[in-house]
Amino acid sequence: MSTLDRRRRKSPTRRRIVWALILAFVFAVGVALGEALNDNPQPGSTTTQERTFTLLPESSTVTVTTP
Repeated sequence: MSTLDRRRRKSPTRRRIVWALILAFVFAVGVALGEALNDNPQPGSTTTQERTFTLLPESSTVTVTTP
């Protein structure tokens, strides 16, 4: 058996192992992302406050001088 035959024999097994590791990694990332999204609290309801401000008229001082 030559070294080329040995390499061909191991190659499909290595590919399967690599694909299995990639799939396991993708699955783990998906589970982690799902848990992270699930752990976030839901935003509360929006509260809108409407207020009307009335401004007082400006007071001014008038000085009257006689000529």
